[in-house]
Amino acid sequence: MTPLRSYPSWWEWELAFTGHAELRMEQRGVTETDVREMLAQATALEAGAEGRFMVRARHRNRSWVVILEPDPAAGVVVVVTAYEDSP
Repeated sequence: MTPLRSYPSWWEWELAFTGHAELRMEQRGVTETDVREMLAQATALEAGAEGRFMVRARHRNRSWVVILEPDPAAGVVVVVTAYEDSP
């Protein structure tokens, strides 16, 4: 797995998790630590709709997507959800 070579300026901001993200993470058997590790080993970052970004990563030898939304006003990156990517 190859980590991203360059990161946006907001990449180092503090993470905040939505209630939706926490619920989905629990349902999918991943922890906050797992998500942080996925982000640390991210393989791709794609701009999405409405200021959100798709981060592609690996976890437990499977492909995952973490949806992030930087919030410049609060200086945090909001984790919207994380899910296993379909093959």
